[in-house]
Amino acid sequence: MRPLYTLLLYLLTPFVLLRLLLRSRALPDYRRRWNERFGFVPRPEQPVAVWVHAVSVGESLAAMPLIKALVERHGRGRVWVTTTTPTGSARVTEALGDAVLHSYMPYDLPDAVARFIDRIRPGRVVIMETELWPNLFQALKRRRIPLLVANARLSPRSFRGYSRVRGFAADTLACCRVAAQSPADAERFRSLGAPQVTVMGNIKFDLALPEAQLAAGRELRERVGTQRPVWIAASTHEGEELAALQAHAALRRRWPDAVLILVPRHPQRFDEAARTIERQGLAYRRRSEPRAFGDAAVLLGDSMGEIFVYYAAGDAAFVGGSLVDVGGHNVLEPAAAGLPVLFGPRMHNFLPARELLLAREAAVEVADAAGLEPALTRLFEDAALRERMGAAGREAVAANRGALHKLLQELESA
Repeated sequence: MRPLYTLLLYLLTPFVLLRLLLRSRALPDYRRRWNERFGFVPRPEQPVAVWVHAVSVGESLAAMPLIKALVERHGRGRVWVTTTTPTGSARVTEALGDAVLHSYMPYDLPDAVARFIDRIRPGRVVIMETELWPNLFQALKRRRIPLLVANARLSPRSFRGYSRVRGFAADTLACCRVAAQSPADAERFRSLGAPQVTVMGNIKFDLALPEAQLAAGRELRERVGTQRPVWIAASTHEGEELAALQAHAALRRRWPDAVLILVPRHPQRFDEAARTIERQGLAYRRRSEPRAFGDAAVLLGDSMGEIFVYYAAGDAAFVGGSLVDVGGHNVLEPAAAGLPVLFGPRMHNFLPARELLLAREAAVEVADAAGLEPALTRLFEDAALRERMGAAGREAVAANRGALHKLLQELESA
């Protein structure tokens, strides 16, 4: 089946490039560095000890503790990090600078993959979460380069999709070891035919809170107003900004000075979110604007890599991608910051984290957009409840640390 898959990839490549051009109208970086997507990267001056791939911002943030530990272990310039999206690329560059080598991930075309591997010559490869690339995995196997799919998760929905091509999936998974987030994830990988699966937990629990961002968040809260109720709607998608703004307008009927920090998931949607705020008739400021916040009702978080600034400035957090059919985003970050967490019913990409926070009474799941305002009202009415939920979230995250150490041991044993 792999020859058919490869043929389809070559046939689709022109359309993929066209899609990059179309997306570049909103985010110009999509039209840059195309050579990297075909494996044309400079040869490193010294051997690459580990190549780590993290597709976008979420995966890059999850991989950050691992990448930093690998740099500390192997030295600067000996870890190569790839991403797929410009936002992921920007996050890696901003957080790690020249401590790592960085490029886009090559497309899963045999010549592009071979060219890339032969140029960087990695000693080991780590693919974050669930990025299964048949040609890449086979190329690494032929070269006897150890491959680990780390922090691996496989939702029931994704499992059903891969089950339709079970033999093809099994051939791909036979090329790697899988370090699964949970026993349920591990069982789904084994059911697809993965021969080497271990449960190591979720390294997102090992994310260190960035002190500089926490300090900046406290300063932001001072500027917004320490006595004003503040909540965050983070990583929102189309439709969720409107839901958050409508909930906020209802909240302001009881708390006229309440503030919403609205943080869209993708930077190309910042301006769209601003127009949505304007249509709701709410006064707002942008994070990127230097002027004073004043009595504005909304702060638009139009910056990248500052999520803990926003969490440190708030009293509660709603995490997006959960009211729409995306599958949710990282609810462990606001929990680690000590905030009560809200999310919608579509959390299939973060089921273990969802179950943990609900079991610890650190989070509230709302059934739909209409459930946001009552849940927030309850939290704003009860400071003791906010404190209990925030403390429970911090404790839940702290109690589940340790996956990073296991992953490093697994890599060293390859």
